[in-house]
Amino acid sequence: MKPIKGEEGFTLIEMLVVLLVISALLLILVPNMTKNTDSAHAKSCEATVKIVQSQVYAYQIDFNELPESIDSLSEYLNLPEGSTDLQCSNGSPLQLDSNGIVRVNP
Repeated sequence: MKPIKGEEGFTLIEMLVVLLVISALLLILVPNMTKNTDSAHAKSCEATVKIVQSQVYAYQIDFNELPESIDSLSEYLNLPEGSTDLQCSNGSPLQLDSNGIVRVNP
């Protein structure tokens, strides 16, 4: 059978080479993307702890005492109605110790 003029295509070898190159790129990119996500969650959690800690200080200034728990800060934190569970973006809840220090509960 004669090839029709203008109908050229890729050979199987060319297609395999393209798939190999794409696979190699994915092997390099996917681990880097997940590493960056973990780093972003950690930075976000640090920022959340700092914000909540500053609200503990504001509560202490207004009431001359430390809050009993994280839940008693809801008025300062502008949480939505019914939302009292503070947590980091990775799902770890925040705790308030007896000295008024906010920590992440692993």
